[in-house]
Amino acid sequence: MPLSAAMVWCKFVLKEGIVTRDNYSYKKYQKELARKKKVEEKKQRKLEKKAMEVTPESGQVPNDQG
Repeated sequence: MPLSAAMVWCKFVLKEGIVTRDNYSYKKYQKELARKKKVEEKKQRKLEKKAMEVTPESGQVPNDQG
């Protein structure tokens, strides 16, 4: 069954003989979730890196006794 120009223009997808539309709102939602997850992971990496930089400095006790 050839796709007509109208079907291609409207971005219809042919699945098992049934013409359906893509669910763009779901795709957008999934993309937004992935973006938020990526931002959160980046934030966690920055916090861990900052914690690693602070820990060795505060862990060393100056030996001024004597």
